[in-house]
Amino acid sequence: MAKLTESCPCGSTKPYTACCARYIEDGEVAPTAEALMRSRYTAYTLLKEAYLLASWHPSTRPAELGLADEALTKWIGLDVKRHEQQDAEHAIVEFVARYKVNGRAHRLQELSRFVKEAGRWFYVDGDVG
Repeated sequence: MAKLTESCPCGSTKPYTACCARYIEDGEVAPTAEALMRSRYTAYTLLKEAYLLASWHPSTRPAELGLADEALTKWIGLDVKRHEQQDAEHAIVEFVARYKVNGRAHRLQELSRFVKEAGRWFYVDGDVG
């Protein structure tokens, strides 16, 4: 768990409790697809599988993620490249996430698609580049 005084894992200068915790821990609705994507990255860093599944659109949501099996993955940074609101219910977010496995650095670049239903954003899927 991120310490109360540490900057949020999503790259914000705010502490976790004033940033992504309100979505992950408190159930507040993310106001934008970018805010949801940042909170999902943070949830990966904290192994919060329930939040990740709840924020994944039911049409593409896996049954489980197996994050406990990925405990050796160390997430080390997020860079949001762009966020485009396509219309009232659709948005895309392009990002690069950096991580290490067994000390070896990797990067994941994705163009993610989000949909808003009943006032709540959901991650649908993404193209890894």
